[in-house]
Amino acid sequence: QVQLVESGGGLVQAGGSLRLSCAASGSIFRFSDMGWYRQAPGKQRELVAVVTSGGSTNYADSVEGRFTISRDNAKNTVYLQMNSLKPEDTAVYYCNLRFTLGSYWGQGTQVTVSS
Repeated sequence: QVQLVESGGGLVQAGGSLRLSCAASGSIFRFSDMGWYRQAPGKQRELVAVVTSGGSTNYADSVEGRFTISRDNAKNTVYLQMNSLKPEDTAVYYCNLRFTLGSYWGQGTQVTVSS
């Protein structure tokens, strides 16, 4: 069983920055693709960014150039650096681990961007 624990959310003014972290338990982290998703009130959960086990990254168009996903396999941790935040980035952000045998989710962390 894999457990994911997110941290780093909070309240920030528009234009500010936050860094989210997601720490994973177990030994499969380095073999897994890691993603950040978000869900705003009344909306479906959407992919924000993903980093593969090989280090390739992909971003949603809405965050391209503002957000950066990275991973540290030695610490079993994936990060999401969020810059130039906008009110529309307000959502609960979830960490996801995807492995050949399954997919796991964290509990989510709230990000609120005030205008």
